[in-house]
Amino acid sequence: MTQKPNFVHPYIPNSAPANKEKIMEELGIKDISELYEDIPERLRFKGEMNIPPAIASEQELRKHMTAILNKNISCEENLSFLGAGCAQHYVPAICDEITGRAEYLTAYAGEPYEDHGRFQTLFEYESLMAELLDVDVVNVPTFDWGQAACSSIRMAGRISSRNEMLVSGSTSPDRLSVIKNYCEPVMTIVIVDFSSETGMLNISDLLKKTGSNTAGIYFENPSYLGFLEEQGSEIAGIIHNAGGIVVVGVDPVSLGVIAPPSHYGADITCGDIQGLGNHMYLGGSLGGFIGTRDEEKYVMEYAWRLFGIGKTAVQGEWGFGDVAYDRTSFGSREKGKEFVGTAAALYGISAAVFLSLMGPKGMKELGQLIIQNALYAQKRMTSLSGVTLRFRSSHFKEFVVDFSSSGKSVAEKNRELLSKGIFGGKDLSAEFPSLKNCALYCVTEMNSKEDIDSLVSALKEILK
Repeated sequence: MTQKPNFVHPYIPNSAPANKEKIMEELGIKDISELYEDIPERLRFKGEMNIPPAIASEQELRKHMTAILNKNISCEENLSFLGAGCAQHYVPAICDEITGRAEYLTAYAGEPYEDHGRFQTLFEYESLMAELLDVDVVNVPTFDWGQAACSSIRMAGRISSRNEMLVSGSTSPDRLSVIKNYCEPVMTIVIVDFSSETGMLNISDLLKKTGSNTAGIYFENPSYLGFLEEQGSEIAGIIHNAGGIVVVGVDPVSLGVIAPPSHYGADITCGDIQGLGNHMYLGGSLGGFIGTRDEEKYVMEYAWRLFGIGKTAVQGEWGFGDVAYDRTSFGSREKGKEFVGTAAALYGISAAVFLSLMGPKGMKELGQLIIQNALYAQKRMTSLSGVTLRFRSSHFKEFVVDFSSSGKSVAEKNRELLSKGIFGGKDLSAEFPSLKNCALYCVTEMNSKEDIDSLVSALKEILK
């Protein structure tokens, strides 16, 4: 968009004419367009962009943005039973207090002795996550679970020197799309069927698809569809006998009451820390983790940063910084195994605060409360005519509800629930055609008995 010659942008200091002239003189150019000479003329936009004029007043800009944000319908004023990768969990006030500190909130790059504790805090995060996962090594957070799953699968391919990865068909469709996009240039993704009765992996199909080129398998437990995969040890045995690597995606919130994947044969564990002291910011805050044993063949295949601890020249003082930095793209640049960039370290700090507060006992109590709430919701919902559970399995916080006999589509029910101030379960019809008229409901510690009763009452009225 064309601007007035002497326009000074209120938020960009170097937009002042005098500053621009000085910068151009230093660069040896007469016109800003000279900076774009490498871009062919046919690719340069030369008109005016169809966007409103800039709002120069901070006060007016704030009013404008507030008006837009006020259109949101959030979980603050509505009951939520939505999950599918991002769920409403309680965030202790101290998590926001710590992550709001300037040395964390505004810290970006730096070295161990100048970052005011950020590296140490992330080392503590890694240590706390390693204890929860019962592994030796955990990375600084990646972008999200999808990124962590992709990197874990690529790690499995490099470690095994094979290029075919088996992936459970019950994997989150969004995550599966990311996996295919990220991995298929160098690996083949083969989908393994899941049981229509239990939701668990089809062992017969797994055996049929496991071969000499199998790098490993990726499955999720609890699964995207909520059920617990009870065949973990059997799956791991099949893959290990074939010389492959077992990668398991897990919701860390469940690990206070459910055995971590490392206990039933997982070589690489991954997942997301959104439920550990992080808010649902526009579908976030997401931060992927990867955990393994402390073996060179695993550690050297991490693409992401690992922070360790070391002695300094001062007795009793410790330094915190990168481990095997050269294995990352920061160190080896274009020769790196994968690209590493800005990720989700701040969410890792919040997760560290959360885990420090909770401790093992707190995580156990949290897990028990979620299971109890979910079981109560299942019992109350299935007492309604035309409502059943889709899978005959154990669940953690999510479960698939079948409304096939109720006469209305899930979309119709969800619209009516929303009019009553309730976010209903996620409609699975588009993602899983075999689950037409089914919805994925999520119940956490945030859903009280009264909340669940309100949901059931609303559904009862809608299903009349």
